[in-house]
Amino acid sequence: MTLTESKLLKQGLFYDIVGMLSVAIPLIGTFLDILWAPFAAKKMTEMYPGRDGKIASFIVFIEEILPITDFIPTFTLMWLYTFVGKKEPENRMRTIKIRSNQ
Repeated sequence: MTLTESKLLKQGLFYDIVGMLSVAIPLIGTFLDILWAPFAAKKMTEMYPGRDGKIASFIVFIEEILPITDFIPTFTLMWLYTFVGKKEPENRMRTIKIRSNQ
């Protein structure tokens, strides 16, 4: 694991835990989610730039703003998607057989 991957994982775990803490505070937690959702979306875009980051930003905003969905670790799932599930295939040389009709 590279330093960047490790840093993003730690940040993501921290933001997921903070997002889940609002469940522990009855009534006030819902209000805190209204403030937390845009902040979490902004952080997601900063951590993961590009198209994937924008999509994840939208998802984390919806997840944080909706009640009962705070348990979903969106930042951690994005890290897994980026560094575990989305590995680029290695460039491999392939042999191509050519038939000649002569």
